[in-house]
Amino acid sequence: MAERFTKSMARNIYLGGSAFFVLLFLALTFDTQLRAMPERDNRDQLTEQVVRGKHLWENNNCVGCHSLMGEGAYFAPELANVFDRRGGGDTEVFKSYMKAWMNAMPTNIPGRRQMPNFNLSDSEIEDLAAFLEWTSKIDDNGWPPNIEG
Repeated sequence: MAERFTKSMARNIYLGGSAFFVLLFLALTFDTQLRAMPERDNRDQLTEQVVRGKHLWENNNCVGCHSLMGEGAYFAPELANVFDRRGGGDTEVFKSYMKAWMNAMPTNIPGRRQMPNFNLSDSEIEDLAAFLEWTSKIDDNGWPPNIEG
């Protein structure tokens, strides 16, 4: 190696190192997409009812108060595992719970946060329940960390 470190040597090290790390980044991104993503989602379980429930979730701005898989506001409970928490894994029990809960709002208990009544029909509540059931079956690496969200 030469006794002096020249500009062209520095440039070659910079360009070579940059190219190496860009290729490494692309390879790791491809590997992640190839391995992790198909194993974690449940697109094959999407139904029209789930899609309608997602639209209700968005149109009523549920994420403005609730979080879903850690995304959203923290004013109201996390709902990623509400199907397991309140339905016990049973679809009919969960739909009954959702209908009772949504129709009982607001509770008007002083000092408690109040959820507004969105005046949803029974079929809309069932759509929202289907969406929340679908989200509970996504592999979210154990989020939330406890059953109560």
